Formats: sequence, C-alpha cells, structure tokens
Amino acid sequence: MTQINFGGVTEQVVTREEFPLEKAREILKNETIAVLGYGVQGPGQALNLRDNGFNVIVGQRPGTGSWEKAIKDGWREGRDLFDIETACRKGTVLAYLLSDAGQISVWPVVKENLTSGKMLYFSHGFGITYNDQTGIIPPDDVDVTLVAPKGSGTSLRRLFLEGKGINSSFAVYQDATGHAADRAKAMGIGIGSGYLFETTFKKEVYSDLTGERGVLMGAIAGVFEAQYNCLRKNGHTPSEAFNETVEELTQSLMPLVAENGMDWMYANCSTTAQRGALDWRHKFREAVTPVFDELYNSVATGKEAAIAIKKGMDPDYRAKLDEELRELRESELWQAGAQVRKLRP
Repeated sequence: MTQINFGGVTEQVVTREEFPLEKAREILKNETIAVLGYGVQGPGQALNLRDNGFNVIVGQRPGTGSWEKAIKDGWREGRDLFDIETACRKGTVLAYLLSDAGQISVWPVVKENLTSGKMLYFSHGFGITYNDQTGIIPPDDVDVTLVAPKGSGTSLRRLFLEGKGINSSFAVYQDATGHAADRAKAMGIGIGSGYLFETTFKKEVYSDLTGERGVLMGAIAGVFEAQYNCLRKNGHTPSEAFNETVEELTQSLMPLVAENGMDWMYANCSTTAQRGALDWRHKFREAVTPVFDELYNSVATGKEAAIAIKKGMDPDYRAKLDEELRELRESELWQAGAQVRKLRP
C-alpha cells in the first residue's frame, strides 16, 4: 500500500496502479461473487464487476421491483439471477448489499450458507458494528470484509461508464483464510473504486452516519431551507431565492470545489464574495459545532442505529417514507427548483 501524509497523519491507500484490475481478477478467479440485494448499491457493484470480467450472480427476492430491474439490466433467471437463498449457496463471496433492515431479516439464511472459507462482504459497517442490535455475528471460519464507495450506487455506475471511479474505504473485520485483505482490495478494484483507503468497520459507520445526517444530507437540506426561507421572508421571489441558495451552489461553485478545492473556488470568485465567505465561515462553524458533537455522540452510542432499525423494520415504512418525501418535494423550495431545472438550456 502507498503511504500518504495528510496534515501529519499517515494514511494507507491502495491505487489502481499498484493493485491493477488484472491482479484483482487473478485473486478472485475461482470465486463466485453473489451480490445480495439489487436496490441502492447492488446494481452498480454487480454491473461493474460483471463488466470487469468477474464471475457474478445476483440474489434478490422474486416478484419485487428490484428483481424486475435486474432482469432489465441483463441478469438471467436461473443462470445468474437467483432467489437469495440459492445465491447464498452458490456464492463464495457473499456481497451483503441489502438495506440495514433487510440484512437483519435475511441474516438467518445468509448465516446458514456461510460455510468455511467463504467471505462475507459489506459496503457499510452498520450490521457488524451494532451487532448487539442487529444480531449479525458471523461464524469464525469466514472472512469478513468491507468496501464502502463514498457515493451512491448510481454514481458508482455512472463514473465507471465514464472511465472514472469513486474513492472507497476498505476494512477487514475477520481474517479466517489469511487472504481477507487481498480479497477485499480485489473487490474494491473490481467494483471500480478510484482508490481505496483503509478504515475499520466502526470508523466507517460512525463517519457514514455522521456524514449522512450532517453535511451530505441533513445539514445541507436544513441550510437550504433556512436561507431560502430567509430570502422569501424578506421579499425575494422564489426564483431568485432558489437560484441564490441551490442553483449557484450546485451548478457553479461545487464543481469548482471538486476540481481544485475550496480555496481555489474562493480565489475564482469576486472580491466581495471572497470577503463574505472568509468572514462568515467562522460564525457558521461555531454555530453548528455543538450540533455535530451531539450528532456524533448519538451515532457512537447506537441511538441513531436504533432509530434506523426501528423505522426500517416498520411494515408501513415505505408508505410513510413516500409521504415524508412528498412533503419535501411539494415544498415551495423544491417546487421552485423543479421549475428552474426546466429552464436550464
């Protein structure tokens, strides 16, 4: 692995150059990778692995929308598309990509088929880290690894087709065969990761849950709403409020940050914008630091896991989720967004 120093901290990373696709294929040449679940991460990882020349099958409940999606994506029932139990039996690498709640409900079937030497592979540390709540405790004679792309399955697939890749973390929780690390790295390269950085199951899920509830989803949605409402309250039109709050950020500024960093984006803005950003970032940082401290504690104590499990196991969850998303979608902020997007050239 390559050592990279960030601010005095040395990290271990794996690049495509030092762990090429050919090496990954060689390591997994005798494996049957069973991708269990075809919802969020499943399609991207399964299709990328298939396109990269690995032996892949998909396990999904027949008759579901995900089963039909798998068929549309070219998976063939009885050849490389099976019910979950059959896929577990056939697979030597079980890629456990069901939802966190789904992993809990299917675990008895998966555990029964985890024979000695197989690898149980995750893309989220949730089930293992919170096993006091999930009950997911693997047998001692199997490898347990993780590769977690830092983006959605949709983005993983899209960037793969563009010849690019999303960076992923990887971890080994249990090394029964002595080859768990290489198997995990091979999976990471196989799914199309840009590079791999080392972590642990606990650190992955703590950072992931904090990020989802924080900057990536919860915080940004809340900040959007706060600024939009402030502008509207002070007489600005919906179009103006949305463009200043969301459109300029997503269409203009974030691509610049992604390209060369926040400082470079600042340097390529007006002097007035630069001064405001540099002055006000401290106020925002100090204002939200207590919220992030509270959030991280809620993640570390298992409170957020308990909430996610309870919600996810609710038989009415999908209907309730649709209602919550409808409320968000029909808010003036995102109705304005729908109209603005239509006007893009």
